[in-house]
Order: sequence, then structure tokens, then C-alpha cells
Amino acid sequence: MLTTIEVRRKPGESARGVLIAGARTLSCALGRSGPSIFKREGDGATPAHAAMRPLWGYWRPDRGVRPRSILPLHRIGPDDGWCDAPEHPSYNAPVRLPFAASHEVMRRADCLYDICIVLYCNMAPRGRARHRGSAIFLHMAKPGYPPTAGCIALARRDLEWLVARIDRRSRFVVVR
Repeated sequence: MLTTIEVRRKPGESARGVLIAGARTLSCALGRSGPSIFKREGDGATPAHAAMRPLWGYWRPDRGVRPRSILPLHRIGPDDGWCDAPEHPSYNAPVRLPFAASHEVMRRADCLYDICIVLYCNMAPRGRARHRGSAIFLHMAKPGYPPTAGCIALARRDLEWLVARIDRRSRFVVVR
């Protein structure tokens, strides 16, 4: 299993990066604002200098087989969401749809969350700080690696390779 995965910006680019996992270097997309140690909800930044551990993941069974992984993986259903409303008690946590407060839909029309790993960032049990960012995922990238809303995104084959080699002891470190 991979223990430390380093993520850094590509030189001269704020929202494109490389992910270094063992002997492999993979292209990735970062948040539109690049890495930041001052993460805020909606800022488009990827949290920097945090050791984010993978907790569990999701996959779309209607778009592919379950990825090989020792992490717990859940099927994404039509009622799966993620609360991104800072004032709500369910902030930065999975929710069931319909959901009245602001949220992300996990079953997206595009492919981004077909494979999606939840990274520990601003989550319980240590407590969630309001407005400090929600839904930091490792997910699939769009072609050409355009910026994300703050997540780390990889090509499908790279994501499948990585997901098979991480566990809850792994940590993702984003360097500025």
C-alpha cells in the first residue's frame, strides 16, 4: 500500500498538478484557485499542507464495475448527496436527497464522480469548522484536466490504479 502521496502544482500553472505515488507520477487537476493553506467554502482552492487520509469511496455501478480497493466503496444511488451548506448541522457530510439545504448531487450527469474517494478534510470527529471547505474528493478528471472546485482529479485509469493501492493509512499531501 502507498503511504504518502504527494500532490504539487505543475510549474507555471495553478490548477494543474502532478501526483507522485511511489515510483509513478500522474497528471492531475487541482482547484481553480490552486493550492491554499487558507481553505474557505467555495474558494476553489485545494487544501495545502494537510495530510488528507482517504476514508471511503463511491462508484457508479451503472457506469462500470466496482474498482479494486480495500477502502469501503458504496454504490452511488439517485438519493446520494453531500451537504455544502456551512450553517447546516450536516455540513461536509453525506446526505439523502431530496435535501433542503445547499448540496452536491453525487450521481452526476458527467463522469466526475463515477469513482470518487472522500478525503479527510474538515470533517468529524475532530469537528467541522464552518466555511472551511467541504467535499474534498479524489475523483475523475474531465478531458484536458480543467480545474476542479477544490478536489484532486485524475484520469480514470490512473484513478483506478491509485484506488487499488491506498488504504486508510495512506495520506495525500498537497504542497504549494
